[in-house]
Amino acid sequence: MKNLIQFVKNIPLRGNIYYVLLLRLVVVMFLFTLCRIGFYLFNMSYFPGMTAGKFFSIFLGGIKFDITAVLYTNLLFILMMIVPLYVRFKQGYQTIVKWIFYIFNSLALAMNVGDFIYFKFTGRRTTSDIFQQFENEGNMGGLFFKFIIDYWYATLFLVALVVLMVWLYNQIELRGPVMKNKIVFYLAGIVALPLIAYLFVGAARGNFLHSTRPITLSDAGKYVHDPGDVSIVLNTPFALYRTLGKTKIKKVKYYDSEEKLAEVFTPIRHGIDSGEFKKMNVVVIVLESFSKEFFGFYNKDKENGTYKGYTPFLDSLIAHSRTFQYSFANGRKSIDALPSVVASVPSMGLPYVLSPFSGNRINSLGNILAKEGYNSAFFHGAPNGSMGFEAFMNVAGIQSYYGMTEYGNDADYDGWWGIWDEHFLQFTADTQKDFKEPFLSVFFSVSSHHPFSVPKKYEDVFKGGKEPILRCIQFTDHSLKKYFEKISTYPWFKNTLFVITADHTSSNVLFDQSRTAKGLFSIPIIFYRPDDSLLGVDSTSIIQQADVMPTVLGQLGYKKDFVAFGRDVFHSTSPSCAWNYKDDVFQYYEGDLMLQFDGKRSIALYNFKTDIMLSNNLVKDPSYKERVLQLEQKIKAIIQQYNNRMVDNNLTIR
Repeated sequence: MKNLIQFVKNIPLRGNIYYVLLLRLVVVMFLFTLCRIGFYLFNMSYFPGMTAGKFFSIFLGGIKFDITAVLYTNLLFILMMIVPLYVRFKQGYQTIVKWIFYIFNSLALAMNVGDFIYFKFTGRRTTSDIFQQFENEGNMGGLFFKFIIDYWYATLFLVALVVLMVWLYNQIELRGPVMKNKIVFYLAGIVALPLIAYLFVGAARGNFLHSTRPITLSDAGKYVHDPGDVSIVLNTPFALYRTLGKTKIKKVKYYDSEEKLAEVFTPIRHGIDSGEFKKMNVVVIVLESFSKEFFGFYNKDKENGTYKGYTPFLDSLIAHSRTFQYSFANGRKSIDALPSVVASVPSMGLPYVLSPFSGNRINSLGNILAKEGYNSAFFHGAPNGSMGFEAFMNVAGIQSYYGMTEYGNDADYDGWWGIWDEHFLQFTADTQKDFKEPFLSVFFSVSSHHPFSVPKKYEDVFKGGKEPILRCIQFTDHSLKKYFEKISTYPWFKNTLFVITADHTSSNVLFDQSRTAKGLFSIPIIFYRPDDSLLGVDSTSIIQQADVMPTVLGQLGYKKDFVAFGRDVFHSTSPSCAWNYKDDVFQYYEGDLMLQFDGKRSIALYNFKTDIMLSNNLVKDPSYKERVLQLEQKIKAIIQQYNNRMVDNNLTIR
């Protein structure tokens, strides 16, 4: 350590204020690394199967999260160090800066060390929901001191870290100002500000790309093979910062007993108890912004029966498939869709992948079918990391990820979102050709995005309609046709179950009914078997994205129990239903009715099958009083099961 410090002191830039700033931030990074090692050592029994190689991969991934947390923690310290004024070199000023550094970083280290112990009770890093969990505790001071005493060994670890931080801070000597010319000094300081700001923003958000979201908890899934290891990748300050103001999910108690709650709604699903498991391949296709109104098949009554839609290929495929007149998305964003479809974990109040609970253990098609000998892959033509899909798919047990990097030819980049759907679907087909059976494959399209362009060679082919997205819909439909033409020649094609759906509806609306609270969630859900064993339109049942996973498992004859918030639409005997969340209101569909519930009371009831514009609110109609109470009890049970299981990390069969 002494040799390293001496080496740093001998570097020519020593004493420069920006160099000193960097070194002191590196000190905090080093302390965060010690915290990661300490976190693992204190909780080794929770991470069985950890190897040196796995830990090194986790360590490298954790650096990104540490950088973000360190920058946020030291924002005030950084600002005070870079302000282009002579006063920053004064002893009194530097004393204030030093204590700001000590206090903020000591608190951050205390957060990390506190989770050495608290993790044993929660199974994940502490997030901002802790403030709701303990907001009614009247003896927090006493509990805090008891925690310090009972876990004295963790307290000693924290004290050692703080002492080390103080010592290392004082080893880094500040000199200056180096520039004696005041004009040069001020100009250099002003010029440095935008550069530092750019570096800060890029480093704090985890990347400098406009096409990817800022780093969040779910991104930790990229660096682990076992979702249970996500907590080692993360650090507690990061988990707290990223979830402040975002935690809408907290425990509720509409039902006093678990038995009564389970009678009304339970996410425990039972496997098929007859027949043998069928090792069919499963291909799930999720289409960006494919509203149901874009399909001619679902809208034969529109425009006096002349409406043809913009999906001729999919319309022809639906004629050989099983589909539903009433099918719904669980959310309004792309990041809501994949957890709903692949893992039957819908978003209720906050996108699951952005929630504090995105590191929870979950059931999914990926990890369930892996135990049955399936290989799995996810295809998305956007830059790797876009939307947090790569991280989520890793947590969901999907073994291989194919994105823009794997495609390897930026000449087919649309300039905005990713590889054109036609090219990427052909790449998907070529990659799938040699897949070992049985396999699970999930594809997510990209081309039906603003600015709604198509490849130049198709500009005069796909004319669209009154909304600019429509020619993109035509293009992706054409791309799917070419994809199916290719894979239909593959040996595995006939032994495959295809599921085709959308992530959410489009914001470009063709028909007035699509603007309603129901229409904003109306998407296609299609099950297709090449042997025509799944045919027809179900005109009465209700289906939602969360039903896809249990329905697929039912088609395969899966026999074990699992947790899913959706239902197997072909085998379940419970009433078909769906729910979604919009503007702080839960919408629950069952039978002919849609109930809107704000968490405390029912605010609207509509017969969504006959009142397509949702213009007649029946909630105060005496003849519907009993039905309102019944539906309200259902959505309350769903909310309680969802929230409490999410908070308790209880989304799998234990």
